[in-house]
Amino acid sequence: MSDSQQISSPPRHGRAYAEFALAFLGSMNLAIVILVVVAIASVIGTVLQQNQPYQDYIIKFGPFWHEVFRTLGLYNVYGAWWFLLLLFFLVLSTSVCIYRNGPTMLRDMRHFRLKVQEKSLRGMHSTRGWSFQQSADQTRAYFVALLSDQGYRLRQRETDEGLLIAGMKGGLNRLGYLFTHIGIVVICIGALLDSNIGLNIRESLGYLKLEKRDILASEVPPISRLKPNDILSFRGSVTLPENTSTNLVFLNVRDGYLVQELPFAVELKDFRIQHYESGQPKSFESDIVIQDDQLKQPLAQTIAVNHPLTYRGYSIYQASFSDGGSRLELKAWPFFQPTDKPLTLKGQVNQDRQVSTSKGEMNIEFSNFKLYNIFPNDENDPPGKMFKNFGPSIEFKVRDPSGQAHEYVNYMSPVMQEGRLFYLSGMRSEAGGQFRYLHIPADSKGGIERFMHFHALLNNPLLVESIARHAIDGSLGKGLVDAKMRDTVRHSMVHLVDMYTHGGFAAVDAEIRAKVPTEKQAEVAEAYVKVLRNMLQGVYVELLKQEGVKLGKKNLSLFDQAYFEDAVNNLAGIGSYGAPFYLQLVNFQQVEASGLQITRSPGKNVVYLGSALLIMGVFMLFYIVHQRLWVLIRPQGGKSDVVFAGSGNRSPEDFAHMFDALCERIEARLPRA
Repeated sequence: MSDSQQISSPPRHGRAYAEFALAFLGSMNLAIVILVVVAIASVIGTVLQQNQPYQDYIIKFGPFWHEVFRTLGLYNVYGAWWFLLLLFFLVLSTSVCIYRNGPTMLRDMRHFRLKVQEKSLRGMHSTRGWSFQQSADQTRAYFVALLSDQGYRLRQRETDEGLLIAGMKGGLNRLGYLFTHIGIVVICIGALLDSNIGLNIRESLGYLKLEKRDILASEVPPISRLKPNDILSFRGSVTLPENTSTNLVFLNVRDGYLVQELPFAVELKDFRIQHYESGQPKSFESDIVIQDDQLKQPLAQTIAVNHPLTYRGYSIYQASFSDGGSRLELKAWPFFQPTDKPLTLKGQVNQDRQVSTSKGEMNIEFSNFKLYNIFPNDENDPPGKMFKNFGPSIEFKVRDPSGQAHEYVNYMSPVMQEGRLFYLSGMRSEAGGQFRYLHIPADSKGGIERFMHFHALLNNPLLVESIARHAIDGSLGKGLVDAKMRDTVRHSMVHLVDMYTHGGFAAVDAEIRAKVPTEKQAEVAEAYVKVLRNMLQGVYVELLKQEGVKLGKKNLSLFDQAYFEDAVNNLAGIGSYGAPFYLQLVNFQQVEASGLQITRSPGKNVVYLGSALLIMGVFMLFYIVHQRLWVLIRPQGGKSDVVFAGSGNRSPEDFAHMFDALCERIEARLPRA
């Protein structure tokens, strides 16, 4: 083998490898596989809510599947490395298709194929042949006029076989192929521009570190902060209370967050919301002011859902709303104490407040205030309106010294249920669980004082013992002569009331099951309920006397009787209420907050351009048909022989129907030999 052969061999192998790589990257199979995977990933990203706190995913899917989904990057599909890699290969594959087929498509648009031979024309699916009794020039003039009238661009050429007329229309169909593929490339490039590639690169190089602590934005260290021009694109959010401003947003990234600084400040002047009758938000909008050194005067504008403000490439969207730190005036009514004097305190949403209780220092964490609570009417409500408003409410947690917390929702105003008014207080001990409600009956003045006074009297051992002694001296003590036995019964009655007050009927039932033989439990339970009811009635009568209620000679009034039943039913639930006090909202000053989403997406316009090209290309592919017609005219003395043929790139049946109709028109106009 010569030196020249040895030197020239590697380039041939290199060209072969390059051709193989281009053929593979530009193959239809590869493009289809990538598109299918991208489509599946997009469906996952649509169905599975993205960029939520990891704790929410753990609660929803469990630890095992949470870890699987996290490893696969399904919580941020559009920013996952494999999704971005797919987009890159889709761009590469489509670009190779354009590189390989684009020049051919462009040439085909301009090429009239004037070298076609008669044999090829007669071999086409749509072809006809005639002999006409007119000269070749007359036949040529007729076909030129006919095809021009049909919208064909024409070229003519003298060949050895005769005069060839080539007509073509719909050449823009080939541009449809190019526009479609270029549109896909442009869309993917725009998506890559708006991806978090820059963020991932900075994080992998150690320039960024996610902040995972729940701290103030001012306390976030520089390594977890981004300057305005550190990355090309981002999507962040911030909750802004009324009459406050900010120059930063928070970017949720996996199980942490970053602080993105803005080159201007956004101030919320006012937030407004309207509701449907069902209580769902109808519309909400914010009056914001942009403060920037580049502005001669602040820029004020109202934004609403689907009506953002775009300034300096940053788009500010109205995304949500919440409480912005409403100020609350409350009363903390103590439980399990012989006093009904509430503690007056003040609180603020999103802030904590410590209170001293009978169970030690407890922390109240105010989380939300709602001005309206609209629910469907139940079947016991009067007909007419479909919904009813429960009025303002507060949501909060009470955390004991051990760190255990219970979550509560308390309504400010009493709610009508089954014809009577109740103060509602819901409690749950697990996030996402169902609330269990206390229904505290409202007294004749619509207040809560009588119930709290009743509860305080039940926790007064001297009063309860006095009631028990009075009961023993009355009908319950008949036959009890021995003083020691009377003391034992009295202590048992006081203990029974104490059990009920602190644990409800469940505590009484547990006492019976623990100390009474099985065969006697039903009998003893009936006796206990009778004694307990008499004791509660005695305390209730004492309560009415202290209120100055005039008691009838035989019975209580209907209202007082119903109130007693409601109070007894709800006193039984206080033992499992979780907090040693009831928090009553007595006044408030609402402060609303607007949830803003601020984005910078330089690839957005690129995506719009790609989408326009894609739509245009699809339109051209489907609605523009590329058609070719050839007419070969051969002179035969004063006559002429004609071969007429054609082809179309889509719908062969439609083209054949058009071709046949054109042939019938020709045969009707030109006399045949």
